[in-house]
Amino acid sequence: MKRHRSYLPQTHAALRALGGEIAIARRELGWSAAELADRLGSSPGLVGRIERGEPGTAVGTVLEAAVLCGVPLFGVEARELGSVASRVIDKLALLPQRVRRHDIEVPDDF
Repeated sequence: MKRHRSYLPQTHAALRALGGEIAIARRELGWSAAELADRLGSSPGLVGRIERGEPGTAVGTVLEAAVLCGVPLFGVEARELGSVASRVIDKLALLPQRVRRHDIEVPDDF
């Protein structure tokens, strides 16, 4: 039995926005859904689900479609994504690897 996963409205909006950007770019390139699917190694149906912003598609596939179509990710061009990833990794190196919850007991016996 397939489990239903609910998503926040912001997640749905982000998926629709990215899917729409991919659809626009694909059409501007003059590619059919089948052509993009061939480049992705997937099916035209999957391309349709990506472009409609349906959740459940692997994030790697969605990002691959965006890069193939030339959709900027993280506000930068594709050639700059490596430096964005490096900055994120550098920032992560400065933070603790684990975060533990600290339950602080507040004395409230006034």
